[in-house]
Amino acid sequence: MRIRALLGGGIVLVSAAALLGIENSSSAAENDLAAVMRQFEGHYELISFISYPEGGGEVDNNYEGRITYDAHGNMTAQGMPKDLPARARASRENVRGGFAYYGDVSWDIENQIVTHHVTGSTSRGSWVGEDNVRHYAFEDGFLKLSIKDANGRTTGTLTWRKFE
Repeated sequence: MRIRALLGGGIVLVSAAALLGIENSSSAAENDLAAVMRQFEGHYELISFISYPEGGGEVDNNYEGRITYDAHGNMTAQGMPKDLPARARASRENVRGGFAYYGDVSWDIENQIVTHHVTGSTSRGSWVGEDNVRHYAFEDGFLKLSIKDANGRTTGTLTWRKFE
């Protein structure tokens, strides 16, 4: 099993054995990657999903959800508007909303970017085979994943709290 990571502008393939310290020749970059992977590993609940419109201000999307990162470089995420069940009960139509996807993960540690390589998605079929690039920060006990546009402007931030 191999894990992808971007280090110093290039892709480095790191074996799981090296990440676990089984091999003797692990570099500082591999150790940094292992530390970041351990920091991500676990189950999280969505605390907030805030969008930042181009015209300014912020919009609370009023979402709930879960995201999980495992020790093998995989992830899965689900999220939906909190009012989705009530809207579905009030409608005869199939009410949709939210996201659900899974895939493997790579990190660009230098730029604090985590990329979700979407393998499957029940809610967004167009995401399959695509990359969801997120800028990450661990702040005050929360994992913040931000979405940026082509100009580098933050268009949304999902704040996650780890289950202990």
